[in-house]
Formats: sequence, C-alpha cells, structure tokens
Amino acid sequence: MNLVDSKTITHKRLKRKRVGRGRGSGCGKTCSKGHGGANSRSGTETRLLFEGGQMPLFRRIPKRGFDNKRFQKKYQAINLADLAGFEEGATVDVQSLKDKGILKNTKIEIKILGKVHNDKPLNALTVVAKHFSKSAISKIQEAGGKVTILS
Repeated sequence: MNLVDSKTITHKRLKRKRVGRGRGSGCGKTCSKGHGGANSRSGTETRLLFEGGQMPLFRRIPKRGFDNKRFQKKYQAINLADLAGFEEGATVDVQSLKDKGILKNTKIEIKILGKVHNDKPLNALTVVAKHFSKSAISKIQEAGGKVTILS
C-alpha cells in the first residue's frame, strides 16, 4: 500500500469558487455567467414559480368548486359510552372530561353524542356542554340525569 492508494479526506464544506481571477483559472472574463443579460449582473432573482414569462401552471389549470373549510365549525365528539367511568350523580363538564383524559383539547367545542354500549348502563349524570344530539339528550334523561346546554 502506498500513500497514493489512501482515500482523500472529504471536506465538510467546499471551497468557494473565486471567479474573475484570469483566464487561467477557468472562471475569468465573464466569470461563468455568459455574455451580458440580466443574469450576468448581480442582484437578479426571480420570484417563486416564475416560468420565464410563460403563463404559470397554476393559472393554466381550471379552478372548480367552492371550499368552505375555513368557516366550518369543528367539534370534538364525545359518546355517552365514554362517560361510563363517572360516578352516579357526578357533574360532567369540560374540566372533568380533561381530568379523566377523555378530552385532549379544551379550545375546540365538544358535542355529546348518544352512542352507548349495551353492556354498560348509563349513570344518572349532570352533563354540561354547548351541543348535544337529540338521542344523547333523551338517553341522559331516561337514565335520570340532567342536561345543561350552555349558550
């Protein structure tokens, strides 16, 4: 093995190309920028998605439909089956749901839905929320609980 056979050290950063240092360097005269024009001068930048004056792709393709997602109300759905862990006569509100670990985000409004598992009976609870489904209201009242709708 000779020194010639050993691998060269790979550098983390490449050396800066020094342009305009004579023809012998390979980057003299026009400094690898061609002859004249805007791109041979400093300070030239094109905006994002610029296609050289051609009609851009996002203007060429047809736009269809209407999207109403930014006005859409978002609710966190909580089923009555999730409330089976509460004791008889307990008050279920946003804070108690967060303490039990059922509710993750308190900034999004909640809606109580009426899905119940048949094997677990529903306790008589006082449920406080802004939104309820009709089936949830009827099932809570059948179990002897109270529904408080916040405004």
